[in-house]
Amino acid sequence: MKKNRPTIVCTLSVFIFLLICSASVQAFEVGARGYWWWPEISGDFRVDKNGVVGTNINAENDLGIGDESYPSVEAFAGIGRHHLSLMYTKADYSGEKDLGKTIYFMGKEYTGTTFVQSDLEFTMLDLEYQYDVVDMENILAGLSVGIIGKVKYIDGEASLKASDLGFNEREDFMAPVPMVGLAVHVGVLADILEARVKGAGIGYSGNTFYEGLAEVSLTPFPFLDIHGGYRIMKLDVDNISDVYADIEFKGPYVGLTVGF
Repeated sequence: MKKNRPTIVCTLSVFIFLLICSASVQAFEVGARGYWWWPEISGDFRVDKNGVVGTNINAENDLGIGDESYPSVEAFAGIGRHHLSLMYTKADYSGEKDLGKTIYFMGKEYTGTTFVQSDLEFTMLDLEYQYDVVDMENILAGLSVGIIGKVKYIDGEASLKASDLGFNEREDFMAPVPMVGLAVHVGVLADILEARVKGAGIGYSGNTFYEGLAEVSLTPFPFLDIHGGYRIMKLDVDNISDVYADIEFKGPYVGLTVGF
């Protein structure tokens, strides 16, 4: 599932170069963030194939897939009211269990009591632009409100293996998802303690995607932020490459930002 994405990387590089060239006339920032997220996963999915409608499968109850934790990394740059970021996240879930019922996956019949091994993988790239329509960062503790436009590229894979039946079925799905949203930043104590709330989403043709987070951050030293909060992400997929899914991720996270 590893793929080259030169267009996104080149776009970010060009944008950062332009920001550096203009830094002499406006406030400039550049840096990187690292997150570690502990989400709970819940929901159902199904995979059709060759005209055979798949079974709605519950990830936890039917396949024994449990919660996992994983990192995200983000590079960001900004100048004045304009901000651009690129985030990478890789999530990998697996489970194994004796089926309690007969299910259909990719046109194959997995009979009840069969021992199965399952995998759900998601790779996500988030390219986000934010424009601050309200910018009061230089007044009191600071306040800003921004409009967000972003593209979330999802590259996923679902697989189900039953060695006793000789099945090892795997389906990939990919989707670029445009999203719009809003971000609010409030300074609580000058540049030392801050709070942020951000959310974005879209709905079209039976598909719904949304995500949001709320966090507080502490700046104990210049150029270094420690932050933590709660994040939620919802994927409601209706027939993307024969994949149907209604899955939600939600839970706490911690992060570290180094910026200049």
